[in-house]
Amino acid sequence: MSGTLRLIVKDYGWIHTSIGLIGNVLFVIGSVLFLPSFSSLQTLGVWLFIVGSFLMMIGAAGQLGVKIVERRDHPTG
Repeated sequence: MSGTLRLIVKDYGWIHTSIGLIGNVLFVIGSVLFLPSFSSLQTLGVWLFIVGSFLMMIGAAGQLGVKIVERRDHPTG
């Protein structure tokens, strides 16, 4: 793994958590927009679902990257 990528993955791991958290918030807001009282905003709710899901996926992939780098730096066994 290149030095720059390792730096981003390991030293800035908090960014992945933040991206995932933002994704979760967007997903919850999208869920609320599907309630009957917000029927005119359902299209916005769909887009918030999509964007929120994508951000959660990016956050999870970043977390996986952090674990992979930590395992390579500190192998067990």
